[in-house]
Amino acid sequence: MPQLPTHRPRRNRKSQVIRDMVQETRLTAHDFIFPLFLVEGQNQHVEVKSMPGMFRFSADRIIDEIGQCVELGINSFAPFPSINDGLKDRLARESANPEGLYLKTVADIKRQFPDVVLMTDVAMDPYSSDGHDGVVDAESGEILNDATLEVLGQMALAQARAGADIIGPSDMMDGRVAWIREVLDSNAFGHVSIMSYTAKYASAFYGPFRDALDSAPKKGDKKSYQMNPANRREALRELALDEAEGADMVMVKPALSYLDVIMDVKNHTNLPVTAYNVSGEYAMVKAAAQQGWLDGEKTMMEVLLSIKRAGADAILTYFAKEAAEVLRRG
Repeated sequence: MPQLPTHRPRRNRKSQVIRDMVQETRLTAHDFIFPLFLVEGQNQHVEVKSMPGMFRFSADRIIDEIGQCVELGINSFAPFPSINDGLKDRLARESANPEGLYLKTVADIKRQFPDVVLMTDVAMDPYSSDGHDGVVDAESGEILNDATLEVLGQMALAQARAGADIIGPSDMMDGRVAWIREVLDSNAFGHVSIMSYTAKYASAFYGPFRDALDSAPKKGDKKSYQMNPANRREALRELALDEAEGADMVMVKPALSYLDVIMDVKNHTNLPVTAYNVSGEYAMVKAAAQQGWLDGEKTMMEVLLSIKRAGADAILTYFAKEAAEVLRRG
């Protein structure tokens, strides 16, 4: 008779209590940063067609949404604005307007929810008439790195003044973390954190986000500043630069197709690592669930677990509210 196995991993799977006891990765609502879409107007609560379950909120309704999320244990939020075309220009001047939609709403949220964490987005594309994350040379179409740094610094300072807890530069310009850190520190905002989009790839998974905010480039693409999806080691070069320039946290974006990069970054830094579970990753799950091709709730939780298992300490995800409700149910 062949010898029966001595080592039986199934013994650690034989009951729900034992499975829970030895579970290696756990999700909580504290792991989530919830991205929210902000639009002009009053009483606006309009679903994004390409992102079922996600909505564009006016400033009054976004307060209600945050209140519901806080009840579920979500305490970190990342608002993104949809700016009227008439306010856009090539230098994104509206981004530093303290009376504009974004900064007024950030200040209002902090007044009503002083204990929540607000991560604000530092990039030109929502405010740019060109739709790019940097200043575009009118003749050549080149994205001007160093001219963009000045715009980003003023944007970050305006957001800090409005009450931002974490500045999130998502533009991928060279040197922007050091530039923003210097601007913040020299204006008495040394307490404001920087969560750098360290490895942000030129991904096809951003489509629904750009649809939600009408922020796609008017010409060309973003490949001259966002990373090549084929590159893995390059992320570690970006990581080393961000650490040296003073980032407090680092991010990989997208998440689900870049789990290897998340793990690499986690293994090479002592900084907190975040990952952005982006709009296209969300939309794929929702679309398949609507067709009955998979169980949307179980798939959602598996996706989030995989991102955390890869090494993410926090996850920006459009699933945040729904996942928090699942976790609340136990």
